[in-house]
Amino acid sequence: MSANLNRRNFLKKTTAVSTGAALALSFEEKALLAAIAKKPQRGSIKGLPMGKIGDVKISRMICGGNLISGFAHSRDLIYVSSLLKHYFTDEKIFETWQICEECGINTAILRLDDMVIRLINKYWSERGGKLQWIAQVKPKTTDLTTDMKRAIDNGAVGVYVQGGVGDSFVKGGRVDLLGKVLDFVKKEKVIAGIGAHSLEVPMACEKAGLGADFYMKTLHKDNYWSATPKKDRPKFALPPHDNMWCTTPEETIEFMSKVNKPWIAFKVLAAGAINPRDGFKYAFENGADFICAGMFDFQVREDVIIAKDILSGELNRQRP
Repeated sequence: MSANLNRRNFLKKTTAVSTGAALALSFEEKALLAAIAKKPQRGSIKGLPMGKIGDVKISRMICGGNLISGFAHSRDLIYVSSLLKHYFTDEKIFETWQICEECGINTAILRLDDMVIRLINKYWSERGGKLQWIAQVKPKTTDLTTDMKRAIDNGAVGVYVQGGVGDSFVKGGRVDLLGKVLDFVKKEKVIAGIGAHSLEVPMACEKAGLGADFYMKTLHKDNYWSATPKKDRPKFALPPHDNMWCTTPEETIEFMSKVNKPWIAFKVLAAGAINPRDGFKYAFENGADFICAGMFDFQVREDVIIAKDILSGELNRQRP
């Protein structure tokens, strides 16, 4: 199959099959074709709006890093992470980042590991890429600074504490450790943030007066079919099933409306359970200043058009 076979060509080829073959399509195949046919009707990929965190200019839509690192929240599909690792070769990762830049996305949030360090430096030095890197790090109670320093030394414009670590530190009563991380990163002259799945994390950080430059906090609707019922949602940890990441959306929206710090919302599509048109709008309308979304290369342009259309339209937004 030709590498440049796009969705439109695929759709044309598919609709050209005989009536008998069309009748033989499975329910899943029909659903896929229906989704492919729903293309954005307005907008362009030029001029994606920007904002600032500290002195760093950042596109309102940020490229996530879980997919390229092979981390998939795939519920009970156990093969997906392996599939991602096979799909995202070095060349495919570079292609994805290049499409992001062409479409106006100027920043990616990527985990700190050997693979990412190798790839981002190669992309900058050999491909001429300009994509900014905000590093997701996982400090330990016994070593708060080594990973931070490594990310900064390798060109990260920002560093934030990974959500699971933020949850764990606050649950363990060690908000002070988050403060020490922020102080270290700020002394290195890059933007410093705190990540969280639990709303208790930004609440504790604000109460303690910690100087985070931004928060990374999950936000998505909780009415999709596989969402954990409210009665079964834990306070700090993620639900036992890999199907939900913001267990308190209404409370999150209410609290963050009073927080005077930039907010990057992540898991806005609940790891693929929510349509981008719905998930992006919900996040922006309910207070997110930026959204972080993991994307395949073939999704980037469409997602950017959707985001731009939402941002250029009328938003029922209360948070400044």
